Amino acid sequence: MSIVHLDIIPPLQQKMDELIKEFGQIPAERRKLLAQLAQFIQSRIEAGAPVNLNFICTHNSRRSHMAQIWAQAAAARYNIPGVHCYSGGTEATAFDLRAVQAVKEAGFLVTQTKGGANPVYEVRYSQRAAPVISYSKKYDDPFNPSSDFAAVMTCSHADENCPIVTGAAFRIALTYDDPKHFDGTPKESDKYRERVDEIGREILFSFSMVTVRGTNR
Repeated sequence: MSIVHLDIIPPLQQKMDELIKEFGQIPAERRKLLAQLAQFIQSRIEAGAPVNLNFICTHNSRRSHMAQIWAQAAAARYNIPGVHCYSGGTEATAFDLRAVQAVKEAGFLVTQTKGGANPVYEVRYSQRAAPVISYSKKYDDPFNPSSDFAAVMTCSHADENCPIVTGAAFRIALTYDDPKHFDGTPKESDKYRERVDEIGREILFSFSMVTVRGTNR
């Protein structure tokens, strides 16, 4: 029997339940990395400090958004308070429409609130919680925390070309293959869905290792 947390949107709750059942698919080496992220979150909770996570990729257009959105939802799923998730790039472009569609298909409610070359979206995982505000920006944009955050590098290019993330208290390379390589091919939609599921599965696994006293898991 699944447990609904913070009125998580039913289709998303179903997707979460499916991904949680697939934790066994996560390789041992990835589990070690995900445990490191969980340890950072745990340490902040035990210190009574906010958990600020900034997911960083080169263009802040696909993987970093997916990870940010999943992390905020995972915090709700596992009743972990004080988690604030952000994303950014080494440059700003736009939240790719293919990635937006894949996030919708996973069960998130996505509403565009501003148009233009770099649209702004509200992404909801619950009708009760504040939405995740998603638009492309540099990792050090004023919207994001400037200090005492975890820099989670979601692409190898950003990890290799951004050796110092100013203000980060912790850094981890949790990289994913770019679905962009399949743009315009018959595999495009499948690869975007695959990446959303992979990121969701791993982020949920990481948050599942965090312990918070007095919460119903």
